[in-house]
Amino acid sequence: MDPGPASTYPRLLEALAGLGMAPGDVRHVLLTHIHLDHAGATGHLVEANPDIRVHVHGDGAPHLVDPDRLVRSTRRTFGPRAETLWGAPVPVPSSAIRAWVDGDPPGLPWGRILPSPGHIDHHLAFQLDAGGILLTGDAMGILLAPEGPVHPPTPPPSLDFHAWAETLERWAELDVPAFVATHFGLHQGFHARRQELLEALSALETRVSRALADGAAGVDAARAYGAEVVARMSAHGEEDRIGKYFATFPADHEWLGAVLHLGRR
Repeated sequence: MDPGPASTYPRLLEALAGLGMAPGDVRHVLLTHIHLDHAGATGHLVEANPDIRVHVHGDGAPHLVDPDRLVRSTRRTFGPRAETLWGAPVPVPSSAIRAWVDGDPPGLPWGRILPSPGHIDHHLAFQLDAGGILLTGDAMGILLAPEGPVHPPTPPPSLDFHAWAETLERWAELDVPAFVATHFGLHQGFHARRQELLEALSALETRVSRALADGAAGVDAARAYGAEVVARMSAHGEEDRIGKYFATFPADHEWLGAVLHLGRR
């Protein structure tokens, strides 16, 4: 699944070693999308093992081959923190990429590919034949405490509320005993969490739409939303982890992602 940012590549190697593995033992990398916190270490893995095949949506593939535009966009968002947070990605050779596009067969030898736009338009999920586990990337939201609420990550510029709702509604037919959310581990209760996220997305869309209609969707509204999110997520424990997460990915920035999307629509 998503190998994470380039900045944590040494920790990825340590984790592989803990499993008795090295990059040479990796055969496939499954990328849900190409944001640097998910895909930034991919080129480093392929550099260490050119036989790796990287499965990614065709719309995201060019940003792996030439990550400069993605790096510039990330620097605009995170400012001087960007390099410390995400490190420097290494280009992935096009020969290592297996790009999936709409209309391609979804089957793979070990599972299937599920298009899951919403958080970003080229988002994919992967359901494994072994146990039916679903690798969801950001499509199932942010889960920072086992008993805490799910939070919808809605950063600019490619959020799409309608597409995300369609993804989650389409998944009502899936048999998923457990799912893996990138960064947040293995979780049970897939359909309860799926419904919770649907409701959270709908509530945010309604709130931002009303704020836009009232001319009150600016910085003050974003800060208020950010403070509410942190308070709500912290009410179930894991305060330190939650504080660190939202210091990196401020919820007021996610408000602005919703504003941008609904303003365009």
